[in-house]
Amino acid sequence: MANLPDPTEHAVWRSLWDLQAALDADIAQVYADARIEGLKPTWVKELIKLRVYGPMTITELAEAVGRTHSALSQKVSAMRTAGWVGTEAGPDGRTKTVALTAKAERIAGRLAAEWRATEAAVAEIEAELPYPMTRVVRDIEEVLRRRSFRDRIAAKLAVDPAWE
Repeated sequence: MANLPDPTEHAVWRSLWDLQAALDADIAQVYADARIEGLKPTWVKELIKLRVYGPMTITELAEAVGRTHSALSQKVSAMRTAGWVGTEAGPDGRTKTVALTAKAERIAGRLAAEWRATEAAVAEIEAELPYPMTRVVRDIEEVLRRRSFRDRIAAKLAVDPAWE
């Protein structure tokens, strides 16, 4: 096994992933500095949506944040374990309603303030760039409209004997 090449050693977008991780770590440090413990930056959008719109089913919350039901169900489970949300069975027994806990309610306004400050900081960074990330994203989306990422991957796999 040790002689096998490791394809993960080459990752074109590693710098992008590392940047996202560093930005999330900085946001997590903002929470730590504010003594908000056990909160992941990736949960904040859902918590803010619940603050603004009130309790929602997992399906409603997934739609509100642009995620799949499955992904949101896993996230809600982690947030429930950490004490940020509670769930109750829906009226038909097939759905779950998600609501903020008292712990989350106490800091929800601060989370909205952090979101606004983060967006302002991102806008500031974008203004300093010769080619803003939002433009890069729009350009990538346009390229993918012409030929999807899935189709591009499938074409590469079709000529790779290891995929057979």
